[in-house]
Amino acid sequence: MNLLPAFTLSVLCTLPALGEQPVPTKEIPPASPEAVGMSSAKLSKVDAKIGALIAGKRLAGAAVMITRKGKLVYNKTFGLADIEHEQPMAGDTIFRIYSMSKAITSAAAMMLSDEGKLRIDDPIAIYLPEFKEVKVWKEGHAVAPTNPPTVKDLLRHTTGYSYGGTGVSRVDMMQKKADVFARDNTLADFSKSMATVPLVFEPGQKWMYGVSTDILGAVVQSASGMPFETFLQKRIFAPLDMVDTSFVIPKSKMPRVAVVYNSNSRGKLTNNNHDNFRYTVESKLPSGGGGLSSTIRDYTRFLQMIANGGELHGTRLLKRETVARMTRNQLEDAAMPVRFPGNKRPGTGFGLGFSVKVANTDWNKAGRIGEYGWGGMLSTHYWISPKDDLVVVTMEQTLPYDFLLEDALKPLIYDAIME
Repeated sequence: MNLLPAFTLSVLCTLPALGEQPVPTKEIPPASPEAVGMSSAKLSKVDAKIGALIAGKRLAGAAVMITRKGKLVYNKTFGLADIEHEQPMAGDTIFRIYSMSKAITSAAAMMLSDEGKLRIDDPIAIYLPEFKEVKVWKEGHAVAPTNPPTVKDLLRHTTGYSYGGTGVSRVDMMQKKADVFARDNTLADFSKSMATVPLVFEPGQKWMYGVSTDILGAVVQSASGMPFETFLQKRIFAPLDMVDTSFVIPKSKMPRVAVVYNSNSRGKLTNNNHDNFRYTVESKLPSGGGGLSSTIRDYTRFLQMIANGGELHGTRLLKRETVARMTRNQLEDAAMPVRFPGNKRPGTGFGLGFSVKVANTDWNKAGRIGEYGWGGMLSTHYWISPKDDLVVVTMEQTLPYDFLLEDALKPLIYDAIME
């Protein structure tokens, strides 16, 4: 079995699935690295680095896509999407992108903001009435917050909600009991359940990662007057020709889905066949915070739209000034920096849907000031450097979450920039 890099460079239009009508599309135009101020020789170090990681069984396979100045300069796949069946990683491999869904949901909300259908400074309760009685946990009691949580708090993760790990045991128990992500829950059910869980701090005071973006999906559904998943399909996926991005993977596409592997970080990979990773059951709950699957081609199209200031190939989804707000730090000093249990990220703030590098520190040393991005639970990553007009997406499917690929490639990619 060959685990050395097996890569393809494709600039052809994606073929439609069987039974679908061809959709005329314009791909991101290719260019040689030198044509946009990058070095082919230095970019080739990316190949060698990923090859070494695969040979050392740190990951099964990977896909990397890079654009600069709006041109596609690097598009390669490496290794295997399925070790057991020796299935190579391919340009149309489907990945479970988990928290990379958040940027798409955030963009949906900001599109409605541009259209005057919601205001981000509004209390959540204007769109989801169940939050009129939301409480905050103080000194062992649930009391009314001084200021209600807003849509902006959802966008920047300053509501006081988590994924059930706040560190406040009583609140965490309430969220567990509410079973907000129950398989049979609808988005409306989820929202009503979360409204019964107290916040663990006054909205806006701190940053805490959690279900805020899932609640934001319910806000989008309410403000748009259409099912959340329908809004994404009609207003984002179809206009951007994101043909393989969805909450449910059709049976016809399942053979293209990359297998999830557990890594012990010492050269051992084991197949993870937990049901959460199968996407075979059509859940009633479209998770705007972590429920989407996509291809590297589709997701790069979305990010290129963002990098272009809200437009791709003549299709505008967001105002340029709106994208500027989304990709600028929106946290107050008291909420800085972004942090997780055991993982503080100095110099990192958060905008309206993206983390933002605001200072040079020991965290993310290779990054550039103004760089924004995020990742997904299965170690997928992306970052955009406005200063360098650079978009990078790296895909793999490895647990536990690891910065391995981003940390390995980021310095090589930035070093390849010649101008």
